[in-house]
Amino acid sequence: MIPKVLNWLEERTGLVSGLHHALYEDIPASAGWHQVMGSVALFSFMTQVFTGIMLAMNYAPTATEAHTSLKYILTELTGGQLMRGLHHWGASMMVIIVVLHMIQVFVWGAYKKPREATWMVGVVLLLITMVFGLTGYLLPWDNRAYWGTVVTTQIAGQAPVLGPYIQQLMGASNGVGALTFTRFYSVHVMILPLLMVLLIMLHVYLVRRHGVAPAADDNKPKKKFFPEQVFKDTVAIFIAFCILFALAIFAKVPLGRLADPTDTAYIPRPEWYFLFLFQTLKYFEGPLEIVGSLVLPNLALVVLLLVPFIDRGPAIKTAKRTYAMVVVLLCTLGWSALTMAALRNAPTNAGDEISLEAPEPWQELPPDQLAGIGVFRKEGCVQCHSAGKQPFKTAREMDWVTDHIKEKHVGPSPENQLRILASFSRKASDDAIKNMTAAAQLPVEGAIFYQVNQCGICHEINGVGMKTGPKLNGVIVRRTREWLTGHFIDPQKYSPGTPMPAYKFSPNDMERMLAYLTSLPE
Repeated sequence: MIPKVLNWLEERTGLVSGLHHALYEDIPASAGWHQVMGSVALFSFMTQVFTGIMLAMNYAPTATEAHTSLKYILTELTGGQLMRGLHHWGASMMVIIVVLHMIQVFVWGAYKKPREATWMVGVVLLLITMVFGLTGYLLPWDNRAYWGTVVTTQIAGQAPVLGPYIQQLMGASNGVGALTFTRFYSVHVMILPLLMVLLIMLHVYLVRRHGVAPAADDNKPKKKFFPEQVFKDTVAIFIAFCILFALAIFAKVPLGRLADPTDTAYIPRPEWYFLFLFQTLKYFEGPLEIVGSLVLPNLALVVLLLVPFIDRGPAIKTAKRTYAMVVVLLCTLGWSALTMAALRNAPTNAGDEISLEAPEPWQELPPDQLAGIGVFRKEGCVQCHSAGKQPFKTAREMDWVTDHIKEKHVGPSPENQLRILASFSRKASDDAIKNMTAAAQLPVEGAIFYQVNQCGICHEINGVGMKTGPKLNGVIVRRTREWLTGHFIDPQKYSPGTPMPAYKFSPNDMERMLAYLTSLPE
């Protein structure tokens, strides 16, 4: 049966003979472990495609929904954090592998005639890999992504003559916004993958056409690609995947607060493989900034492309390619020094990372129910109305319940809080009763403060309240604690034209209110 199926496939597609030809291709006797990087790079790209598709199935590619959908992937979907981790760290691994592959080709001198075009296609593949990272950086639509892209578009706008047109093409003529997001997403998931696939096919074709470059002193008979080199490539791919999987499991990728164009205090940082360029810009200020942002990077790219035409000497033993090794060493030291300097001065942007833990049931209670729990605790009601000793829910009228509490209880709460307790004793939900002891104390006290100040007249929390002001669920995703504090003290400064009055809270009251607001789920 199997021979018949293989014959059918061969007659109609030629796959069998094509696979046989690929596996049993002649390669130099000097080929070995140093030439596994090409296969690992191809595997890295395939991993990025697979994980990207998995993420795209639940990702909303709009500026208004991207952050929320990514949080949904990370908190609600089985394997969501794993897929994002594989995709995030896979991007870094792909950059590393492609760079190592090019270093190996450079040191071995495998770019020499007739392989000049193979090298040049490889340089373009490296450039596309970096652009992948640049366009994908914006897609989480958090503060880190937003402000990093602002810097990128500003650098692009510095290009002589073409700067404004490049910004317009990026959709950033008037700043980074929904149009920028849409274009970056389109480039990331449609244009770049197609270009990458076409160039990989061309690269593989050129490698097959000219063969694997042998060592200069390799006079031994050639060997077959299968099984020795296939085994080495497979082992290298397996090791790379184990490293990637370990990073995805143990090195969690954070998600920052929702992109906030008004948060000018945020200090942007690029991905680690662009930090050297970020640091270089610090040495070229004012009119010279264009040298660090555009001139030097483009000059380096041109030199890389022209390497086969700069070094046109005959092939020599790898051990004697001292000049090539010195160039690689100097470039590595320079890149490492700039990167380390950037890391050493990295800002903290404290409070930017949001929690990806699922909300506790008490966090989803309406403010009046959570405040009721708070007053219930303050009044010491738990001494009698717990563990089934006495029921505290009643169907009596509100005034009767309030008077009864005033008469029977001598607690620390003022009258407005006793009315909260009276209302709670009449309307306590089953969820509130279940979370009597589970609710965290400081947010509970903040809920009391929220109710006493009648914030629900303007704001909605967990579906309860008015919509005159912004909905407060997930406010910590959009704002920092510092912003919230400043907004309470001077609303007009932070939201010009807002009808919200200024609140001169005491430090303790402010802490309680912030504890409650920052505990609210999205």
